[in-house]
Amino acid sequence: MAAVFALPDHLRHKAEPSMIDRDARHFAAMAARLDHAIAQTSDELTEVLRRPGGTGQQALDRDQDVHRLEARLRLLRRYSLDLCLGRVVGTDGTVTYVGRLGLSDGSGDRLLVDWRSPAAAPFFAATPARPMDVESRRRYRWQGGYVVDYWDEVLSPGAATAHLALDDDSAFLTGLAASRSPAMRDVLGTIAADQDAIIRADSAGALVVDGGPGTGKTVVALHRAAYLLYADPRLSQGHGSILFVGPHDPYLAYVADVLPSLGEDGVLTCTPRDLVPEGASAVAERDPRIAELKAGTALVNAIEPAVALYEEPPKVECTVDTPWGEVDLTAPDWAEAFAAPGPHVPHNEARGLVWEALAEIVADRLSREEVDLDSLVTALRRDAELVDTLERSWVILEPTDVVADLWAVPAYLRRCAPGLRDEDLRLLRRDESVSWTDADLPLLDAAHARLGDPGHDRTEQRRHDALVEQRTSMDRVVDDLLAAMEHDDGEGLWSSLRQEGLREALVDESAVISASSDVLSGPFAHVVVDEAQELTDAQWAMLLRRCPSRSLTVVGDRAQARRGFTESWAERLARVGVPDVRESTLTLNYRTPREVMAEAGPVIRAAIPDANVPESIRASGSPVVRTKVSDVPALVDRWLSEHEEGVACVIGDPSFPEESRVRSLSPTLVKGLEFDLVVVVDPDGWGEDVASAVDRYVAMTRTTRDLVIARP
Repeated sequence: MAAVFALPDHLRHKAEPSMIDRDARHFAAMAARLDHAIAQTSDELTEVLRRPGGTGQQALDRDQDVHRLEARLRLLRRYSLDLCLGRVVGTDGTVTYVGRLGLSDGSGDRLLVDWRSPAAAPFFAATPARPMDVESRRRYRWQGGYVVDYWDEVLSPGAATAHLALDDDSAFLTGLAASRSPAMRDVLGTIAADQDAIIRADSAGALVVDGGPGTGKTVVALHRAAYLLYADPRLSQGHGSILFVGPHDPYLAYVADVLPSLGEDGVLTCTPRDLVPEGASAVAERDPRIAELKAGTALVNAIEPAVALYEEPPKVECTVDTPWGEVDLTAPDWAEAFAAPGPHVPHNEARGLVWEALAEIVADRLSREEVDLDSLVTALRRDAELVDTLERSWVILEPTDVVADLWAVPAYLRRCAPGLRDEDLRLLRRDESVSWTDADLPLLDAAHARLGDPGHDRTEQRRHDALVEQRTSMDRVVDDLLAAMEHDDGEGLWSSLRQEGLREALVDESAVISASSDVLSGPFAHVVVDEAQELTDAQWAMLLRRCPSRSLTVVGDRAQARRGFTESWAERLARVGVPDVRESTLTLNYRTPREVMAEAGPVIRAAIPDANVPESIRASGSPVVRTKVSDVPALVDRWLSEHEEGVACVIGDPSFPEESRVRSLSPTLVKGLEFDLVVVVDPDGWGEDVASAVDRYVAMTRTTRDLVIARP
């Protein structure tokens, strides 16, 4: 098994048997158990799939078992021995190997402990200042299923070092400088102590992770989501779900593979646009004045009074003719029925509750003992005058119609948002045919949440009719049974058949159509949001609507806020409705070379003097290159020919052609991404405001190796 170590010639000294024999034996034991684990998990999955689907909790439990086993099987098949991230040797001589998941041998001894378990914490968190009873730590660098490097650290004074590789050219730093790919690289084995402390923090309240470029904010956010699903009591074992919100689609594509590689594929990921159906076709709001008006919560709050206008009870009396007699409905009766749904029931879904309340009122006026409530509701829905009165007073609304009417009818908008000035009303006035903009999305989201499904009433009516039909059919079955037993002496069975509960037990409600739900509508037990400094107050309202617990991981950098960010994180979050805030700051830049940060730092500090500019821990040896815009195509071609691996990105030239290893992106679409070569085109022409300075800073700090500044 020593063949697992495929160390290059310049690391031949690390191949000494005294250094790797223990690992080789351990990897041999792992290899024997991995095939067994795959077979065992596959058998368990087959067994679960054979179970009857069932309904209710039984169906949910089965689905969760299937999901858990499929995720484990995918992870086992994807990795082999490279499931192992590294090991720690305790001061008592105990050796603990840490992996992407837990693995035991045939006798139950742990070959690997899951990286999220408490036993694995010292692997990430131990430092020379706080060794946590760890004598030494080893991290492996894998490539193609082989160990191509490893890095040892001594954490306790006086530890034996004879069998450790303590060279400066560590797997850690080498890994940081490795070539990038179109997907985010695997960094689980190099999580630092400050990052690990954030990852393992509990989920109570909001945890803000503030850090400059390259400090690992996104790494922390993704790994924290996986950790919480595994270890936090509020979320583990299927108790709660997590929503992960990123800034844009290129970011989501870049990080898509990270959570599955950590053993979690149950986290929902999206951008703010994805939260609203209209987000897919929304265009950018080009008028900054309109964007600023819609960025606040005043217009979002206008949705409630806008909908309330369609929930005012009729003032007219109405006579209802039922099979049990006539009933007069008065204005107070209408008011009672309209108040029945309560404030938290979506408008379109509440009309069915109004129908039920009307039926209760009518039943009270009749002899309730003789009235079948289902039949009464059916009779009421056939009363043309009643239906017309209710439908004119409690109108089924489309979210897009409500928001469009606010923009199209100034008097309607003034009534719903009385704080607006005349100038604001003129700015917001818009023809209904104009496309939705990204600034409209928070209002549309509020309207969707307040209104619910416009088709809910029809779906519920079909559901009600189907249940009535089932119950009627079951009544006939019971009557036939009673007739067949007319001359039997089975009084006990006779009595049971006459019980109302039997009819209900025979009705299969799961077979009746029900309304579908939007998986992104929540609620979620925890929400992780990256690049959070860019969120407007209106966008925060979108997220907090889905997270009533206010359990959040908020990741961002105030210095990268294009609109500016003059408040503290605590002030910003308290203003949008998150009072319980903890903050952690990351200050080490693992991505961007010192040569680049030496030039990028002054760019942002010129606009934001107190910007949190992180300290780079490594140098690339490559100075920042300056060239002409006209030379960029040749420069990129030359770089590609000289580097067999790695990805280049041209920022600021939308006409630059993309290919497999070359991206062309705007400054706003590179946040959260990283590349080996970054070419920034005409940065001086981007503008002189804060947003332009942020764009230049963000663009320059995307590189892990080479930066080129191209000017006309």
